[in-house]
Formats: sequence, structure tokens, C-alpha cells
Amino acid sequence: MPERVVLFDVDGVLIHSRLHRDADRHRFWDEYLLAHMGIDPQRLRDLFGSGFMDVLTGRESLISALDRHLPATGFSGSTLDFISYWMERDAHLDYGLIEAIKQLRRRAGVRVYLATNQEHIRAAYLWREFRLGHVFEDMFYAARLGAAKPNRAFYEKVAALLPASDEPPMLFDDAQSCVDAANAFGWEGVLFTDLRHFTEHPFVAAHLG
Repeated sequence: MPERVVLFDVDGVLIHSRLHRDADRHRFWDEYLLAHMGIDPQRLRDLFGSGFMDVLTGRESLISALDRHLPATGFSGSTLDFISYWMERDAHLDYGLIEAIKQLRRRAGVRVYLATNQEHIRAAYLWREFRLGHVFEDMFYAARLGAAKPNRAFYEKVAALLPASDEPPMLFDDAQSCVDAANAFGWEGVLFTDLRHFTEHPFVAAHLG
């Protein structure tokens, strides 16, 4: 039985994103979207809006949703070309964190996983392109589970797939709501906004020295 299961969010933790609290780590994949694809990024966000939750939780495919919304932005190209553009520009991996996770896995009796709000295509892209299977045992994501963080159902479904461990699972997440939900579920949720929030956590620091 592993000493502990440790889980990591993706956007804002493993990957720098527009959502990150640290402005220096913001990454805007759509910064040149208007120049490159003729799409106003704000108009795209307004059109997609809350409808993205159906995509995120697997009730609608990303492709069908974009097929419906992209024409209203004036875009007349291929939906698949748009998706390729998005995927390639929205994946800035935090290699410092990856290396620290590898060290923890080598030195401690832990099993590491990803727990993230993703739809199917981006989840598969990230897993394949960054060879995340060399670091993490699995990726538990919203579209796969049919539930998104911070909904309790997400944690219930992940828990059913995790191995038993000596201590409660620990989740590093940059969203306070997801951290709070993890704690309410009986896990240890840890707010992550910087690498030190991982390396200086007492459990991690004890094993990394």
C-alpha cells in the first residue's frame, strides 16, 4: 500500500495559464487569435460562455460545440485547424514542478495522478504531447468522469479509482473552491500558486530534504 496518493490540477498548477494568480505566469493562448485566425477572442468567449460546461463534462463534444459557435465569430476555416491552433498555444508546462514531482516519487512511497477540469481532446493532447504518463499514473478529468471540480461528484468518482493509501489523498490546486471541496471530502487540499507551495509542504519537504 502506498504511503500517500498525491494529485495535481493542470491549468494554473502543472501548466501556466491565464487563470494563474501570478501575473508573471499568465499565458494567453488567444493573444494573436484575431491576427492569425480572424477571430475576436472576447467574442468567442462570450459566444461559448456557460455552454462550455457541457463540453467540459462530456455531454457535448468540443468539435460539435465549435461547429455551432465559430461561424458566428466570422471564422470560415476548419474547426480542426482551430483546435490545433488552440492546443499548441495553450500548453506551457512548469518543468520545475515536474522535476520536483519526479523527485518526490523516487524518494517517497507515493503515487501521483492528475485531477483536472478538461474535455477529451485537450486531455489526450496534453497526455500524449508531454508524455505525462512517464510521470503520472493516470489523468482523472471532468469529461471522463462526467463531473467537474468543485462538484463533490468529481471527488467521489476519483476516489473510487484511486488505490488505498496510509494517509488521505492530497490535492494541489490553484482554485480555492477546489481546495475547499477536497478538504470537505476528507482529502488534504493545498492551495498552489507557486512551486514553493509544493516543495515547502511539510510532507513533501520531509521527503525532498
